[in-house]
Amino acid sequence: MPYDLRAVQAQDLAIADFTYDLPQDRIAQQPLAERDASRLLMTRNGAISDHVFRDLPALLPTGSLLLLNDSRVVNARLLFRNDTDARIEVFCLEPGDGRTLEEAFGDLGASSWYCLVGNAKRWKGDRPLMLQADGITLTAERDGQDRIRLQWAPSELPMGEVLARVGHVPLPPYMDRPDEASDKERYNTVFAQHEGSVAAPTASLHFSDAVLNAIKDRGIASATLTLHVGAGTFMPVKSERMRDHPMHREELRIERHALELLHAQLGQGAVIPVGTTALRTLESIYWHGVMLLQERAGRTLAIDQWEPYSHEEASLPSTQEAIQAVLAQVRNDPDECLRGNTRLLIVPGYRFRFADALVTNFHQPQSTLLLLVAAFLGPDWRNVYQHALSHGYRFLSYGDGSLLWRNRDQHIPLS
Repeated sequence: MPYDLRAVQAQDLAIADFTYDLPQDRIAQQPLAERDASRLLMTRNGAISDHVFRDLPALLPTGSLLLLNDSRVVNARLLFRNDTDARIEVFCLEPGDGRTLEEAFGDLGASSWYCLVGNAKRWKGDRPLMLQADGITLTAERDGQDRIRLQWAPSELPMGEVLARVGHVPLPPYMDRPDEASDKERYNTVFAQHEGSVAAPTASLHFSDAVLNAIKDRGIASATLTLHVGAGTFMPVKSERMRDHPMHREELRIERHALELLHAQLGQGAVIPVGTTALRTLESIYWHGVMLLQERAGRTLAIDQWEPYSHEEASLPSTQEAIQAVLAQVRNDPDECLRGNTRLLIVPGYRFRFADALVTNFHQPQSTLLLLVAAFLGPDWRNVYQHALSHGYRFLSYGDGSLLWRNRDQHIPLS
């Protein structure tokens, strides 16, 4: 009988069951001098082996398809000073009026954003904050709960350029240091294209031009998709049970060409997303297809965190049927792409629809990213992480990588 992970089971998961001891000195604070010199742990059928990342092309079967997230990290941290010279950080997360990131980055003179505010207690009343740098004067005013209105001069500059010139790289809080000039390059991938992330798709940081060329030379195809990574991706889960954890929303975009490559790959060769963001994008494509076939979907993708856990497995369409439904919609779209946002939460017991392997980094204890890895590997995730800890691997965003294989027929029920 197919195993059905019901919503009540997924929601009742205790995050305390997905933790490990991560010493502070194992958290990488700086990238290595060469991207592809990082270490690479591979696990397959329970066996673990140690490599360096530039070995990746030789470890992938000819005929595989890599899916790469081409989102670019923006300088989303704005550092203001109040009247007493106290520093107040405004961290731009998403447009405050429901528009896409691309649209909001084109704003001239003013823009409203949902933000996190650091040291908010020092921001008194309704007095605006101001910063001046690189010929730009930028002010911030409260514009409702969690929303900040930014205004700047020269007003002819677009919002994207303002952030690029006066903002700071949004390094995650576990990097206990200010950002440096080099982070603008190294906290982005070599193939980053579409601006919008406030955290890096870190598994892709290891790729160099040489590795990408070697992958192509081995007959391994690649395609790009875009998921703009939100700040919630590196936040530990604070609730005891997953039912009380609101999954963050992330904007995504997939071109028709990438969807057609993915469709053609099914049953022909390995599908390998690079990073948890790429994997969540693939799975979100499936659930959008399900919703289309059930006549519950609109023109844009919108996946709730509990969507996968409200169905009986026997009632669901195949992966082939779901992606065909998505392609039919995209082929009739003027832009020939799938857009939308996802809050998809993947927990142990989840049935994966696309991926044969996953390239990823080593993630924080009690995080949704670790839950995803535990779902992908089953209980073996503990052996993988213990091996990495005992063999000197570097952890988190600037840390080392892993290549995690699973049996395509493998499905590990929630214990």
